[in-house]
Amino acid sequence: MMKKSVFISLLLLFLSYNTSVASIPGKVHTVIANPGEDAATCIRLNWHTPIDGGGSCCRFTTADDSLWINAQRIEATQELCLTFDSIYSKSPGNKDIYEDARFLRNTVELNGLRPNTHYIYTIDSDSTIREFKTAPTSNEWTAGIISDFHAYTPLPDRVKSAMTMIDTLQSTSNRKIDLMLHVGDITAWGGSYSFWVDLYNHEPFQRYLWAGVNGNHDNMSRGYAKQSNDFFRLVNNYPLNGYPEEKGVCYHFTYGNTLFIMLNNESMRSDEGLSRAQEWVRNVIALHSSKFIIVMQHYQWFFATNGKASQYDRWKELFDQCGVDLAIAANNHVYARTGTLYDGVETDGSIGTVYIQTPSSDNERGQALQEWTDNKDIIKCRWSEGPHTIGAMLLNASDSNLNLTLYDRHGHIIDTTTIRAKR
Repeated sequence: MMKKSVFISLLLLFLSYNTSVASIPGKVHTVIANPGEDAATCIRLNWHTPIDGGGSCCRFTTADDSLWINAQRIEATQELCLTFDSIYSKSPGNKDIYEDARFLRNTVELNGLRPNTHYIYTIDSDSTIREFKTAPTSNEWTAGIISDFHAYTPLPDRVKSAMTMIDTLQSTSNRKIDLMLHVGDITAWGGSYSFWVDLYNHEPFQRYLWAGVNGNHDNMSRGYAKQSNDFFRLVNNYPLNGYPEEKGVCYHFTYGNTLFIMLNNESMRSDEGLSRAQEWVRNVIALHSSKFIIVMQHYQWFFATNGKASQYDRWKELFDQCGVDLAIAANNHVYARTGTLYDGVETDGSIGTVYIQTPSSDNERGQALQEWTDNKDIIKCRWSEGPHTIGAMLLNASDSNLNLTLYDRHGHIIDTTTIRAKR
């Protein structure tokens, strides 16, 4: 405790020389629960506090312990964050500002949890009771899949439409969603710290476990002036099991009967970067014996002509060799799905990978369907409602199948597909 007090005092002395430091709202903010490497027994929490806030801790217990009799208290590990300091951004009034966001990042790893169990937790003096559910060891579970809603504080309807879409997913499901998956571009500019703060204030971030991938917008400050994976890393607490350059951004975890491998396209623009990522993916798959393998990245699989896209051609051989069941991407704001493909040919489902591009959930950045020519022969379904497209997916898993359903904003079913177990 003495060392931490001295550390905080030195920080305050250092920062007192800069009078431009913006105040961070509230004592506790930007709170999120992420899966540990084995989400049945480990959950990782992330939250931020002001630099003068001192130490921070969380309390947690099972949801049925309403009086918190068996609650445990864990002190957080803290890290001073200056990554968002003096980043060009926009205020809620749409005025140009420089964000001088300096804060303490607090991380906790909750281990030894019970599988398939609802937990509740609080952070310090914050009265908000948040929750998450650990993964089952087998049997059924449900995930929501959402993407590209470009949180932008001056235009709050973007996030509102995405959060409403999550509620729509929940209302269509016959069970509570266990896990929310986002496929990147969750913010308009990841370097605008206030956008993350505002986003995480929304209720779905309080009631679900979240896992996602770094999108190109999450990687950048306004106007591409600065690019950093730290924007994404510092507002999440994912397992540090990625390869050396990508720890906390590329990662993998198991949820029930499924191995999730989460990729960062921003590190794979070059052939060298792609090679490092693919070697890591091969090694991860070789070490696991999960019923299903799902790979997620932001850049789309199809309809592309440059190095940050055309991802299908870059990955299909490895996916064929390693037995990837489902590949999920986003980015072009249009839904597209293949059948089960192996060596570029649709199979009967006994071998191969289904490729899905999720649509936008932003109410102003969707794309109109055009006469696509690239890969037209292998696309089984495509959908968009133009600029105002809002859609998302439900994934229902069992020991025998992955069932995926695409819904529009009204809860209408647009597309369904089933991936049967091959192991």
